[in-house]
Amino acid sequence: MWRKLRTSQTVRTVLGRGMASYLRFVWRTQRVVMEPADLYDLAEVQLPMILTFWHGQHFLTPFLVKPHHKARVMISRSADADVNAIAAEALGIGAVRGSGAQGRDFRTKGGFNATLEMIRHLSEGTNVAMTADVPKIARQAGLGVVTIAKHSGRPIYPVAIATSNRILARSWDRAAIHLPFGRAAVVAGDGVRVSPDANAEEMEAARNEVQRQLNVATARAEELVGRREPVEPAGDAHG
Repeated sequence: MWRKLRTSQTVRTVLGRGMASYLRFVWRTQRVVMEPADLYDLAEVQLPMILTFWHGQHFLTPFLVKPHHKARVMISRSADADVNAIAAEALGIGAVRGSGAQGRDFRTKGGFNATLEMIRHLSEGTNVAMTADVPKIARQAGLGVVTIAKHSGRPIYPVAIATSNRILARSWDRAAIHLPFGRAAVVAGDGVRVSPDANAEEMEAARNEVQRQLNVATARAEELVGRREPVEPAGDAHG
């Protein structure tokens, strides 16, 4: 029965739209603080950009997009991810289906075509967003986002979002299930640019810098919502 429900397009559509409505409600009930305070003024002169964040912090990112911004987000091709794609589109964010992977899985999971599509969208003036993590390895940035930056010439902006009211799922990415009527913090890094002729060593340096900025932004966002404890190891959960 559960398998039939998971594969039902009707069920996935209902779940996706329901998720979008819930997240919209959560966002509207948050007291939001941003760092830097002039984040949008700084961002406007950098568009289009590549927005990146840790997996598990991604549910509220659609609300960072202003009505006049065009945006696409990379979402896995998996059946379970269909719900996320439907929710994103209900919130006004187009989906690019595919995910990063290592080795031969990069093509079979659609990572190659999705990368090309993201670069194309950037060339047309559309912002793109994606998680930075290596699949199934939380808080370790992969080369996917820096590869897109290299071939598009557009800057990467690492962003962290934290909320004071949440539950952390028992999953590899410590996904935050945000709850309403709390505080939210949005913290952006200084940005990373990748030269179009970057060699392997420079790509690795850029990857490390994305990872560093995401970790710094995450720690600061946690602090701003009153969560000064270290980020919980995978498998722990609390409200």
